Amino acid sequence: MNRVVHPIEEESYRRMRARLDTSHLPPLTRAVVERIVHSAADLDYAADLVLDEPVLERAHAALHAGAPVVTDVEMVAAGITRRETVCRIRDARSGPGLTRSAHAVRLAYEQVGAGAIWVIGNAPTALEELLTLDARPALVIGLPVGFVGAVESKAALRASGLPAVSNVSEKGGSAVASAALNALLYHPVPPFPSSSEETS
Repeated sequence: MNRVVHPIEEESYRRMRARLDTSHLPPLTRAVVERIVHSAADLDYAADLVLDEPVLERAHAALHAGAPVVTDVEMVAAGITRRETVCRIRDARSGPGLTRSAHAVRLAYEQVGAGAIWVIGNAPTALEELLTLDARPALVIGLPVGFVGAVESKAALRASGLPAVSNVSEKGGSAVASAALNALLYHPVPPFPSSSEETS
């Protein structure tokens, strides 16, 4: 993707890197860490995030191959400006034992099926609901925020074995969840090897 970076963003990244050394991180991990730290102006995310480079590589390939992107709320969708997303929160209804966010996840899963990239930055119950489905996601960006259920839902995501981006603390939110997706979206796609490289 061709993206023009504003000088203010360039300077912001320069100042961030002067305070946080990310040079030792593999490429996609570094991209996600830096974009989240930049979006929140919070250096502590560097130690709080749980990332795996091979997982990110597969998710990056799926994203650029056209995997659907699902968000739990419209605030997350609003932060993803260069890719269409699915968000069913307006159609969702709460009920006994079911939050509106959880119902939105059910509706989205009925729409997109397996193989999507899920970006959850608001409601722990949305992440909990996703874990009950046979969604077989390409990636779950699970960064819900809050003092009730956020830590537990993210721990459950990590324990599930699903390909994931998460963090350990209560922190999270729509801005950081969309930032994680944008990091993968903005990162260049590696060129296909030439025929000579394939046969060497």
